[in-house]
Amino acid sequence: MEKKIAVLSGDGIGPEVMIEAIKVLKKIEEKFGHSFQLTEANIGGAGIDNEGKALPEKTIEVCEEADAVLFGSVGGPKWENLPPNEQPERGALLPLRKHFNLYANLRPAKIFNGLQAASPLRADIVGDGFDFLVVRELTGGAYFGEKGSDETSAWDLMKYSVSEIERIVRVAFQSAKTRASATGKTAKVCSVDKANVLSSSVLWRKVTNEIHQSEFPEIELEHLYVDNAAMQLLTRPRDFDVIVTENLFGDILSDESAQISGSIGMLASASLSDGGFGLYEPSGGSAPDIQGMGIANPIAQILSLSLLLQHSFGLTDEAKAIENAIQSVLDDGLRTGDIMSDGMKKVGTVEMGDAICEKI
Repeated sequence: MEKKIAVLSGDGIGPEVMIEAIKVLKKIEEKFGHSFQLTEANIGGAGIDNEGKALPEKTIEVCEEADAVLFGSVGGPKWENLPPNEQPERGALLPLRKHFNLYANLRPAKIFNGLQAASPLRADIVGDGFDFLVVRELTGGAYFGEKGSDETSAWDLMKYSVSEIERIVRVAFQSAKTRASATGKTAKVCSVDKANVLSSSVLWRKVTNEIHQSEFPEIELEHLYVDNAAMQLLTRPRDFDVIVTENLFGDILSDESAQISGSIGMLASASLSDGGFGLYEPSGGSAPDIQGMGIANPIAQILSLSLLLQHSFGLTDEAKAIENAIQSVLDDGLRTGDIMSDGMKKVGTVEMGDAICEKI
């Protein structure tokens, strides 16, 4: 297979962990006989420093010519004094999502075997681990609604159309079907809203019920208010399969899911449009406090590559090979500092990347 990948390493630890992901990709090329054309471009703070804006036109062009985007991270204290719309996060990532209509964000929340003790939850709650998927609507809601301010107030409009809700809910139900087919478990979807307070959530729940009844009646559907969902994730994470919610709630719940999984350095994400194009990135940020120290966990970036191979290129075996390699390295006792526990061997960013490559 020959495919083009846009590589946007970004800021902070982004370039460090991206190097390890590319090493893994090269090993996949070698083992499975593929050829991937990689084109690097500036994004975020790197875009500001080198080309004058967080999302340079050249970067958009590189992404448009690619079949998928492998993204690192953006942001840091260096650019915090810029006007909000020019800062790396708001000036790069949000416009990129909007430009390519990346409306469906998939964030798997999984504890790899052997990392149960890394979760901050009690052992009886974690059990032998959990594995659920957060499906977040990514191009609507308060993040993209009408904004404004005056001398005494500011506002962000949370607005959703029927079509926006329908398409993300379909992604969630279809994801549940796919997961059930792979595992043999019951397909379940939990829709999270705030329908007791918000009009947009009332519509969200109504449309979700309609799609469920007309297209996916065989799948179990549960509704939770977002505050209750946040509590339930801490008390019964093993009961969840697929969680679907709007943009703001999904941002919060997916980060909570990452943390209870042991470390945000272990969680990847996929942001998808219709047709297979996607942007793949770690769930964590640029972590400028550990930049250049060689201690960042590269696994989330490497798992983002695995999601890219699976969702944009349909390379299921290759994606599974990466996941199996990660599990094998963890079985050998190798740990970066964020997932370190007694009796394990502490390694740095490069050592972890090398070890994963050797297992593929």
